[in-house]
Amino acid sequence: MFKNLLIYRIASSWSPDLTAATQALEAHPFTPCTPTQERALGWVAPRGQPHAPMVESINGQWILRHVTETKILPASVVDAQVNEKSLQIEAQTGRKPGRKELRDLKDEARLSLLPMAFTKTQGHWVWIDIKQGFLVIDASSPQKADEILTALVEQLPGFIPKILQTQESPATAMTAWLEDQSAPGAFSLGDECELKAVDDTKASVRYARHSLEIEEIRGHLQAGKRPTRLSLGWSDRCQLVLTETLQVKKLAFSDAVHEDKDKNDDHFDADVALTTGELSQLIPQLIEALGGEEPSLG
Repeated sequence: MFKNLLIYRIASSWSPDLTAATQALEAHPFTPCTPTQERALGWVAPRGQPHAPMVESINGQWILRHVTETKILPASVVDAQVNEKSLQIEAQTGRKPGRKELRDLKDEARLSLLPMAFTKTQGHWVWIDIKQGFLVIDASSPQKADEILTALVEQLPGFIPKILQTQESPATAMTAWLEDQSAPGAFSLGDECELKAVDDTKASVRYARHSLEIEEIRGHLQAGKRPTRLSLGWSDRCQLVLTETLQVKKLAFSDAVHEDKDKNDDHFDADVALTTGELSQLIPQLIEALGGEEPSLG
């Protein structure tokens, strides 16, 4: 269900109300782009069934799904049509269009081409951990999560999420783990990492499907490179890649976790219970491995 984790701390002043939240999100449903619309976004029922609620609460954990649809309109296609119209104007009037006229031609070109453009639809899972006060978004970068955060803040009164901050930076912690050739607690070093120089050279080296418990990596660290990505195992339950900005990528649960799934449960409910159950343990342990959470107000 979740492949990437962007983790936020929800202000303790927020009072969760499932009914109110569901009604608020239902007022902003996803509707596909109209022929001349470039982008559409909104919420869909996470269970994927007609008339299902926009917020699913399973074992006290809230699951949401946000969808965006974007028209794919290459700049080269727009420019070609603008150039064609520009040449027509020049042939008819003997003059080249000015800047303002070119801008108008570009707007007209985009408007005429949009109905024929391909669309790209992208959905993101959102988990609100009511018990521990975390917001987790399945997005590959903070930029991709911005629209979701904006929607949640605007639509859920008092909902204030802040990016999770730890006492020790991931880069500092990952450096120590690689130097020690060992990760703390239930974590273990994986087989992938990226090291980058902090000077102007920006020199980098990557290891993939390779043992990280080697002197060569220590040499790179002594030369001034720092880890920006590091793969980790956790309790034989999952594999993940931790980044220097505290993002989790390539999250994959082990076969042992999937074997624990109750085959009699509803497929969606079982997936949610499994995912949130594991992550409810993983996230606090990751925070502990990074020296604990940075205190915040609210």
